[in-house]
Amino acid sequence: MIAPLAAIVKRDLLLAVRAGGGAGVGLMFFLAVVVVVPFAVGPDIPLIARVGPAVLWLGAFLASLLGLDGLFSADHEDGSLDLLFLAPVPLELVAAAKGLAHWLATGLPLVVLAPLLGLLLGVEPRALGAVTLSLLVGTPALTFLGLVGAAIAVALPRSGLFVAVLTLPLAIPILIFGVGATSAAIAGEAAAAPFKFALSLTLFFLVLGPAAAAAALRHARD
Repeated sequence: MIAPLAAIVKRDLLLAVRAGGGAGVGLMFFLAVVVVVPFAVGPDIPLIARVGPAVLWLGAFLASLLGLDGLFSADHEDGSLDLLFLAPVPLELVAAAKGLAHWLATGLPLVVLAPLLGLLLGVEPRALGAVTLSLLVGTPALTFLGLVGAAIAVALPRSGLFVAVLTLPLAIPILIFGVGATSAAIAGEAAAAPFKFALSLTLFFLVLGPAAAAAALRHARD
């Protein structure tokens, strides 16, 4: 059972890193947000450093939503989705494998890049550690929540923005608790509560996302 899932993850990673695969789009968007915000705020360095962690989270949050519409639509267009239905593993695990590949290609690079971009914003090291840890916990929830929207969008023509519109309202709590954990850590307050809420949301969507995505794919096929 492990070998087919590993093959799916490897295939999706290779497709993501190829030209036009979309792995670099999120990074470029993330970089653009961090670069543009200081120009909008002005030359107030203390203010930029104070809002820097929230800017990092917002940029990563929006960048994570990019490319979610292609999680299943490309496989649907070239017929690969029919082969996935015939795979010797449950469709729920197939969806989980595709979600993992998407996070490795788009979400994990955002987490790695966040401390470097935080230095450009003048964010203090303690805040950089807090925002990086919260992103590491929160971004998988965005991906596995997006699995559901991507699966629903398979049956809809020209549904490029549908996934983002469907996912964005449901993903707001992840943003709230992620920024809340970072803000509490910077202020020297107890950050355990918002961090645990963010972690619980990730665990919830890790379980619910693949199951709901598989159900939506079966419904679309029928």
